[in-house]
Amino acid sequence: MRGQEDTETPLATVQACLDQFGRTLGIARSLVRAGKRVDLTGLDAEMGYVCARTLDLPPDQGRSLRPVLLGLRAELDALSGALATRAPPPG
Repeated sequence: MRGQEDTETPLATVQACLDQFGRTLGIARSLVRAGKRVDLTGLDAEMGYVCARTLDLPPDQGRSLRPVLLGLRAELDALSGALATRAPPPG
């Protein structure tokens, strides 16, 4: 996710990171629903990076990302729900 920043505007870099983060959450949710184990290690660091980059944007550009961030929150809530309803692993 981070290698894109040299060729894109700061806003485009953040948007690309948010898009990738959303895809990652969607894949994780699909795997959990299929009964697979998922490793979410590193997601907090990636989101921290995206948040820091977002804070570097001019206020208008940062505000323009609000709908995307709200969508990610919904996707994260869906993943959380899938994890909560998942059967415990056998053993």
